[in-house]
Amino acid sequence: MFISDCRREFYDVIISQRVLLLVASDVDALCACKILQALFQCDHVQYTLVPVSGWQELETAFLEHKDQFKYFVLINCGANVDLLEILQPEEDTFFFICDSHRPINVVNVYNDTQIKLLVKQDDDLSVPAYDDIFRDEEDEEEDSECDSDGSEPSEKRRRFEEDIIERTMKRRQRREWEARRQEIIFDYEQYEYHGTSSAMVMFDLAWIMSKDLNDMLWWAIVGLTDQWVQDKITQMKYVTDIGILQRHVSRHNHRNEDEENSLSIDCMRIAFEYDLRLALYQHWSLYESLCNTSYTSASLKLWSVQGQKRLQEFLADMGLPLKQVKQKFNSMDMSLKENLREMIEESANKFGMKDLRVQTFSIHFGFKNKFSASDIVYATASLMENIEKEGPETTNFIKALDSLSRGNLDKLHQGLDLAKKQLRAIQQTVASCICTNLVISQGPFLYCSLMEGTPDVKLFSKPVSLCLLSKYLLKSFVCSTKNKRCKLLPLIMAAPMDVEQGTVIMVGIPPETESSDKKNFFGRAFEKAADSTNSRTLHNHFDMSIIELKTEDRSKFLDALISLLS
Repeated sequence: MFISDCRREFYDVIISQRVLLLVASDVDALCACKILQALFQCDHVQYTLVPVSGWQELETAFLEHKDQFKYFVLINCGANVDLLEILQPEEDTFFFICDSHRPINVVNVYNDTQIKLLVKQDDDLSVPAYDDIFRDEEDEEEDSECDSDGSEPSEKRRRFEEDIIERTMKRRQRREWEARRQEIIFDYEQYEYHGTSSAMVMFDLAWIMSKDLNDMLWWAIVGLTDQWVQDKITQMKYVTDIGILQRHVSRHNHRNEDEENSLSIDCMRIAFEYDLRLALYQHWSLYESLCNTSYTSASLKLWSVQGQKRLQEFLADMGLPLKQVKQKFNSMDMSLKENLREMIEESANKFGMKDLRVQTFSIHFGFKNKFSASDIVYATASLMENIEKEGPETTNFIKALDSLSRGNLDKLHQGLDLAKKQLRAIQQTVASCICTNLVISQGPFLYCSLMEGTPDVKLFSKPVSLCLLSKYLLKSFVCSTKNKRCKLLPLIMAAPMDVEQGTVIMVGIPPETESSDKKNFFGRAFEKAADSTNSRTLHNHFDMSIIELKTEDRSKFLDALISLLS
């Protein structure tokens, strides 16, 4: 059931209860969690936080805690499946779900008692009408006995025949209704996509209650930026939500413009700006950032010798000496940095990079601490998927959560270093895949498989890293191929998951087109292909388009996908 008043139907209900927070392992979920934690701290709400990276962990966490808790808050998980069927909870257990995954399961939408959905009111959900997908069970008793009320046999026969005709009509209507229902459900659930960021939904709650702080606003910005960096939402949706947040930023940060009431340098300030679409460039060298940003690398084709020449020409056109662009951005001459954005944009237009400028926000506190929202996204995501083992499995989650607080700059800088390694690894893998022709057309889709022994292959056994690699690879392949048909195809990418168990992780991403609406059909396609071939798959991720598969079942699984999508 959708909640219309978040304060009254959600927050006021749980404020006096012990609450279990189940939080998915993505940056948007972490930001939503931070906002909710800050609200809970204000009102002294008792809660327990459990990170969950997939359906198995969600079920385990529920089974472990169901006796102690009656109120569960799920962030970025639980909306796109029939939760009651999976968890089989008691009737006095309640679930509040704040999840950006779409489409929302229809049973969750129409359950009025135990499932409460926190969704932004103006999201276009296109949920089918109740009467089209549910109907009350009618007791159809087959009465084969004739009435024994002494009436004429001919009258009995006539009534019997009318009864048969009526039942036949009812059966036919039911079959037609079932067929129509299947069609409606298929159309509704066919594509997977993302709605408004969960962090933005939580910030709205804080704003309604007049408890919104600048820190909460920053987490909402980072949650939205995560969706944009991971390519989960359309450019139009991103710009619209940026506009909404910009109004809040003006409201919270207007004092900085007034000299009489200006804030201390140590106070946090958020600023809206048009920034360069270059990953981590303020914490790296400009040269490294240009080489390891997907957009510039793909546009200039940096995996080729010709591409490297074009990069040199691009830098020469801007009039930037190599000595300057290869040193840390902070150490560059101030005279060059002052007009850097305008210089880069002007030259980028000549080299066909018209979208190098992007609307975003930055945060300032102290004399030297300045971070853009995308910096935080890359750093937090890298901390969460750090492959170096440091204690229990939840360590990475806690570190990533801590890095979002201003007081933990050491963790944030560690995340930035990991993010640089990740971006380098992605770019090197993309170059290797394109130069060795690893991306092959399978008919209805492109396919690329990383072999065991590939450099950094362990990093790509993690879902977020593999998705980033897949999107970067598809973008680069579209720029490099001359085959017009291949430019319109989606991509399936596979990487070794667990060598001992013989499993691979596989992700499907939609085509890289101008009009792309970011809707992904691979989730349902993977399910059907697995069912039809009895492939041993594990659909454990909250994103349906990511699965785990036994290596020996891969060829029959792909054959089934080809015939299904052809």
